[in-house]
Amino acid sequence: MIPASFDYVRARSLEEACQALAADDEAKVLAGGQSLLPLLRMRLAYPSVLVDVGRLAELQGIHDRGDHVFVGAMATHDEVLRSPLINAECPLVALAAATVADPAVRHRGTFGGSLAHADPAGDLPAVALALDCSFVVRSADGERTIPASAFFADYLESTMEQGEILVGVQVPKLGPGWGYHYEKFHRTAQSWAIVGVAAAVKRSNGAIQEARLALTNMGPTPVRAGATEAALRNTELGEEVRRACEEADADTSPPADLHAQPDYRRHLARVLTHRAVLGATL
Repeated sequence: MIPASFDYVRARSLEEACQALAADDEAKVLAGGQSLLPLLRMRLAYPSVLVDVGRLAELQGIHDRGDHVFVGAMATHDEVLRSPLINAECPLVALAAATVADPAVRHRGTFGGSLAHADPAGDLPAVALALDCSFVVRSADGERTIPASAFFADYLESTMEQGEILVGVQVPKLGPGWGYHYEKFHRTAQSWAIVGVAAAVKRSNGAIQEARLALTNMGPTPVRAGATEAALRNTELGEEVRRACEEADADTSPPADLHAQPDYRRHLARVLTHRAVLGATL
C-alpha cells in the first residue's frame, strides 16, 4: 500500500529535530523505520511530518558511564548484540537483541526506536523493565529522565510527550554474581514473541538471593513478575523454584489474538519463567 502524503525533514542536529517536532503536533520521528514504515504503508499512522534523526551523532554509540552503560537511541540491534561493553556489563540486553526479527531488521532497526514504539510484544521493553533502565528524552524545553517502570503507558503508548525525542537509555551495571537469560516462545524465528521472559538472577552460596523478571506480551505493557520475584528470594534451586514460577502470571492481562488465547499465554508465562530462571543460574 501507499502511505498518505507527509512532509519530510532531515534534521542536522538534535536541537533542529526538537524544534521540528515542537512546530507540529502531528510530527513523528523517523529512526530505523522498521516499525513506523509498515504502519505508514497500512495507513495506520498519518503523520503530517516525518523528522529523520538517522544521521544525528548525538544519538549514536554505546558508552561506558561508570555505574551504567548509555546506549544511544540510534544504535542498531546488531550494534548492541555485538558490543563488547554490552556483553560484558549488560548481557541480558545482547541476549534479547539477538532474538529480534532477522539480520536484515537488526541491521536497520534501532534500539531506541524499538523501545519508543512501546509494543508489549517487543523483546526489549521487558528487558528494560527487568533491569530498571532509565530513558533520557529531549525536547525544545529541555531534557528529562524517565524510569522504565514509568515509561510504558499502554499498548503502543509511552509517557513521552509530543515533541520529545528519545536520546538514549541508561542500562545499570548490576555487577558480579548475576546471571541472565531471555526465553522466548514464537512461531517462527522472525515472529513477535507469543510470550517472552527476561530474567536476571543473583545467586549467593548456591541460593537465589534476588531475581528480576519481566514478561513480554502478557498485557498492554511489559510487566514485572512481582509475585515470583518475591517467592524466589533466598530460595534454593529445586522444587521451590518451580513452585515460585507458578505465580509468574499473577496480575497480568494477556491478550487474545490469532496466535494464542489468554489461558495458553498464562501457561507459557509459568513454563518460560521457570526456564528463564534456570537458564540465568547456569
